[in-house]
Amino acid sequence: MKKLYFCNMLQFENQKIKHIVRRVLPVSTLVAVIYSCASIGQPMGGEKDKTPPRFVGSTPVAGATNVKKNKISLVFDEFIKIEKATEKVVVSPPQIQQPEIKATGKKIQVNLLDSLKENTTYTIDFSDAIVDNNEGNPLGNFAFTFSTGAQIDTMEVAGTLLDASNLEPIKGMLVGLHSNLNDSAFTKLPFDRVARTDSRGHFSIRGIAPGKYRIYGLMDADQNFTFNQKSEMIAFNDSLVIPTMEERVRMDTAWVDSLTYDTIIEKKYTHYLPDNLILRAFKELNNSQYLIKSERLVPQKFTLYFANKADTLPVLKGLNFDEKEAFVIEKTHRNDTIHYWVKDSVLYKQDTLALSLTYLYTDTLNQLVPRTDTLRLVSKQKLVKEEPEKKKKKKKKDDEEEVEPTKFLSVKVDAPSSMDVYGSISLVFEEPIAYFDSAAIHLRQKVDTLWKDVPFEFEHDSIDIKKFNLYHDWEPTIEYEFAVDSTAFHGIYGLFTDKIKQGFKVRSEDEYASIVFNITGADSSAFVELLDAQDKVVRRRRVVNGIADFYYLNPGKYSARLINDRNGNGEWDTGNFEKGLQPEEVYYYNMILEPKANWDLTKQSWDIHSTPLDKQKLDELKKQKPDEDKRKNNNSDERRRR
Repeated sequence: MKKLYFCNMLQFENQKIKHIVRRVLPVSTLVAVIYSCASIGQPMGGEKDKTPPRFVGSTPVAGATNVKKNKISLVFDEFIKIEKATEKVVVSPPQIQQPEIKATGKKIQVNLLDSLKENTTYTIDFSDAIVDNNEGNPLGNFAFTFSTGAQIDTMEVAGTLLDASNLEPIKGMLVGLHSNLNDSAFTKLPFDRVARTDSRGHFSIRGIAPGKYRIYGLMDADQNFTFNQKSEMIAFNDSLVIPTMEERVRMDTAWVDSLTYDTIIEKKYTHYLPDNLILRAFKELNNSQYLIKSERLVPQKFTLYFANKADTLPVLKGLNFDEKEAFVIEKTHRNDTIHYWVKDSVLYKQDTLALSLTYLYTDTLNQLVPRTDTLRLVSKQKLVKEEPEKKKKKKKKDDEEEVEPTKFLSVKVDAPSSMDVYGSISLVFEEPIAYFDSAAIHLRQKVDTLWKDVPFEFEHDSIDIKKFNLYHDWEPTIEYEFAVDSTAFHGIYGLFTDKIKQGFKVRSEDEYASIVFNITGADSSAFVELLDAQDKVVRRRRVVNGIADFYYLNPGKYSARLINDRNGNGEWDTGNFEKGLQPEEVYYYNMILEPKANWDLTKQSWDIHSTPLDKQKLDELKKQKPDEDKRKNNNSDERRRR
């Protein structure tokens, strides 16, 4: 009986389970179906998807003519997304109102908000912005073209845009064409056709009608496609651009399978020229002169900051003090930053220094005119009041007075223990020096076991008034001692220096290397900058009779760049569009030299024109690295299909 009851109960439970399964199964199946429709993820297992999306159709069709609608719909063979549309997608002719570009499923919808121009070819250049949803495989160099007229303009021009000062490729800069050949078009009219540079500085402008054009580069800060701000980086070409095309032949391979090819096939195609334009970008000098700010961080010094260099110093007149011989003036070589050290302690203890400042100022007509400002300078740091004399003295345990330690004038001594053969000694003080005793400065050379005084040159630094330099023709491997007697230097606020003594040894000539460049193609006023592996300047030498020599170099990696110094001022100068002045030319030695100790690389031939400008700077020196994280698929079949 118990056994029969157990079997009946078991059958009852089985019936309940089946009933629950029949009710739950349709729901779970529905959930699974919904999830599979909503999820666009890659199925588990299998090979990783490496195939980019494929363009399969559009409305209007690619290459359509007489198009009147502003909305374009593009269809692809898989789910896609758009990366950085505002940075990468460029519509030509340029749109003043930013177009709406959205990706949904397998479609991209483009809504051009500007009115369509009549008889105009439109190109929507997506670059590598279109990627598949799963793996991010980019559809490289994809562009969609249509026309509002009866024909499609098919010409193209291409090239590279570089920073003129260091040949660094510039990413994301506009490059545009003007059919209006007047220079004023660049400053008053939007571009006719436009493209944007990629991470290598490359650009390709498509959909161009036959004709003559001027080409420009523009870092368009206000997005109006015209050059109207001095702060915008620009580039221009002195020559006209005339698009052409030619028929070329390339060799394609027909494959039987993945290992065996059938035959080599010649295929004709159309190639567009020019395809190697070089634009050198620069920022114009801001010649506007004005007072940026004035500040008084400490009571004894105030500083004036100007926007530009000046030939003369401003004129100061004290309003609550006598300005005559009141300051020691420290300035930069451009006179754009000027420090005024207040000599009189009674004066700098005033809470406020009121003065009138007269200087040259750029007015609304871009002319330099005198301007006078009234300044009230209050120190941000308050003076520490001196304590009474009795509090300044400390007491020892036996009630004897302990004398306060002497406060010396602070000085930084740059005399390395291992001195370079070409090196020097420098002293840098915290404040200007009122006077010093040259007889209290000594340089001694060790001869056998004795120290012998040797002559030297000691002079004020030409730029920093708080710095002094000592020069001597050092003998390699010899020991020296630099010494300064106590109280040798007196600062303008009464402090004097403590004694200084520092020994060092000059390095051996065998520790150095040398590099000599034999240069062709350079201007007579050119100079060469020797660079380290981080593209920083190590040395600078003028080119004399085609030679630039660098001796006493530390072993290491070096490159070099040459500047055609047209005005002979010893520095690179930028350009000016209004004057039609290109920036000074820069060329890179396209090798890394790595001399060892006691090596002489004296026959480095350098023809500055032998390598195209965009190939001269090595990738390892560039700060703008190419976007190698994406497998760009420059699929020519896609372009021929459009």
